[in-house]
Amino acid sequence: MIKKWILKNRKWIFLSLFILLFLLLIETIFVKEIFVIDDYIYHHISKLISNNFTKFFKLVTHFGDAPILIGISIGSILFLKNKKIGMFMSLNLVINFIFNQYMKIFFERPRPIDLMIVEERGYSFPSGHSMISMAFYGFIIFLIWKYMKNKNLKWLYTILLGTLIIFIGTSRIYLGVHYASDVLAGFYFSIAYLIIYTTIISPKLNNAKSTKN
Repeated sequence: MIKKWILKNRKWIFLSLFILLFLLLIETIFVKEIFVIDDYIYHHISKLISNNFTKFFKLVTHFGDAPILIGISIGSILFLKNKKIGMFMSLNLVINFIFNQYMKIFFERPRPIDLMIVEERGYSFPSGHSMISMAFYGFIIFLIWKYMKNKNLKWLYTILLGTLIIFIGTSRIYLGVHYASDVLAGFYFSIAYLIIYTTIISPKLNNAKSTKN
C-alpha cells in the first residue's frame, strides 16, 4: 500500500523534496550564515585549478550562455515539425530567466570576487547558468523521454545532458564566479520548477501530437 502510494505520488514527493532543499539552503546561507558547504566544495574543486582545466571549464560554461540557449530555442521553432515543442522550450527559458533575475535582486548576494578566474558582474544567488541550464537541458531530457522510442538512446542522451548540466554548474564554482550554494540553489529550484512546468504543459503537448496524427 505504501509502495503504491509512493509510486503514484513520486512526482509530488520529489517536488516537495527539492523545494525543501532550496528553502533549507536559503536558511543556512542567509539566516544562519553558515558557509560550510561553500568552503568544503570550493576547497576540493580548487585543487583542480590548472591551465588545462581552466580552458575546459571556460568552454563548458558557454553552454549555459544566453546566446547558445536562445539559438537552440529558435532553431527548435524553425526546424522541428511540432512547433509547440519549440514554443514551450522558449517559454521555459524566458520564465526561468525571469525567476532567476528576480531572485538575484531579492537576495542581493555579492559574488566571490577574491576567487574569480574570469570577470563576472551582477549578483550571485542563485547561479543563473546553473539554474537556467538545469531548466533548459532538463526540459530537453523530458522531451527525449516523452518522444524518443529507443530506450538505450534515451539513457545515453540523459546521461550526456545530465553530465553537461553538472559540468556547467561545476564550471561556475571553478571559475570563481559563484559559491557552491549558488549552484546548488539553482539546481534545486529548477528541478522543482521543471516538475510543475512539465506537468502543466504535458496535456498541451499531447493534444498537439494527437491533432497532428
